Amino acid sequence: MDLKDIQNLIKFVAKSGANEVKLEMEDIKITIKTGTEKTETTIVQQAPIIPVSAPQAVPEVPVAAQEPPADSEDSNYIVVKSPIIGTFYRRPSPDKPLFVEVGSSINVGDTVCIIEAMKLFNEIESEVSGKVVKILVDDATPVEFDQPLFLVDPS
Repeated sequence: MDLKDIQNLIKFVAKSGANEVKLEMEDIKITIKTGTEKTETTIVQQAPIIPVSAPQAVPEVPVAAQEPPADSEDSNYIVVKSPIIGTFYRRPSPDKPLFVEVGSSINVGDTVCIIEAMKLFNEIESEVSGKVVKILVDDATPVEFDQPLFLVDPS
């Protein structure tokens, strides 16, 4: 693992909103802790320690609830966006029911999906109340940071 890989890992963890990530391989151990003030990175290696300057902490990004462009026919709906990069899942496991479907009523704090990132399953909670009018992503597909996932009618 070279310095560029470590820096990319630090950036990914900072954007993901995770508080702490530990990575252990044969010859290296990495612990990345993020907080409200700064990101700390500890690297322990059997060979000499590689100095790594940690980037400034990225503020935790909650599920974004923003209005789409006004020229859209869906301009009266709220867009729920992905807070992290990962794989989008609509149900907690293959044999369980979907979290939400088109027409489902949701409240603030309800789990609307799961996004898997680095083998961690992150429950994504709604920050808005309303009725799901459209699901914009297929189950078990990759999503990007800030990618629209759902359209919610707040009325």
